[in-house]
Amino acid sequence: MKPITEYEDYRLYLRDFYEERKRTSVFSWREFAKLAGFSSSGYLKLVCDGKTRLSKIGAAKVAPAMGLAGFHADYFCLMVEFCDAPDDTVRMNAYSRMRALAKENGVRILGTEAFSYFSSWANSVVRELAPIMKGAKPSDIGKVCVPEISAGEVRNSLELMVRMGLLIRRPDGSYVQTDKGVSGCSAAIPSAVRSMQKQYAYLAADAVDAFEPEERRISGLTVGADEHTFNRIAVELDAFRRKIAAIVSDVQDYDRIYRLNLHLFPLSRPLGEKDV
Repeated sequence: MKPITEYEDYRLYLRDFYEERKRTSVFSWREFAKLAGFSSSGYLKLVCDGKTRLSKIGAAKVAPAMGLAGFHADYFCLMVEFCDAPDDTVRMNAYSRMRALAKENGVRILGTEAFSYFSSWANSVVRELAPIMKGAKPSDIGKVCVPEISAGEVRNSLELMVRMGLLIRRPDGSYVQTDKGVSGCSAAIPSAVRSMQKQYAYLAADAVDAFEPEERRISGLTVGADEHTFNRIAVELDAFRRKIAAIVSDVQDYDRIYRLNLHLFPLSRPLGEKDV
């Protein structure tokens, strides 16, 4: 069975533990539940199937039933909190604590650098600026960003991207990109990406006052549509985004960093929908 720090979904860990025990001994969901102190013999199977969830108390009971103690038990309980978080803020906080706990115990969580990358809008901007600002100090890069960021933030961002392999630092101190785009597959990434998207939405709002109309393009439409029309528009927006990505992929000597947001979201509930 894989080390617990290679898991981000506690249900998968429970399932793998159960399958491992069943493969090497006579073991059942009933016995598993009994070991954890649950009266319902099928409770943990329902948890694994996603039909119910573990409470904090439940997680604390299941951990020792699987032979987890100390750091590993704490990590499991945080993983439960992470998976069942009610919103992105709680989810990201739990994941950050998982990372900190693992680091304290000299363990690296796979995908943690990608989580850090997508947690802040500044990383993608620094990634684009560093290659064209050859010999620039972190403070110089920070002053070019809008809004301005500190030299420490730039330094941390550069170190992160070098570790991730997104940037290569040459002997002369300059940086080059290794790839044109960045994506992530960790279960924690969607929460970080949503956080970054919110940050960019706030920056777009600030740009209305920060830049003259000649330097920006901010406009919109308020329209009525049904589901079929919405899906048609979504397809067109996806195609447009890919076209823009193809256009900028050919740019070699750029001198400024832009952000293009595509926003299409409801401003009303469907007619006839009632409050639950």
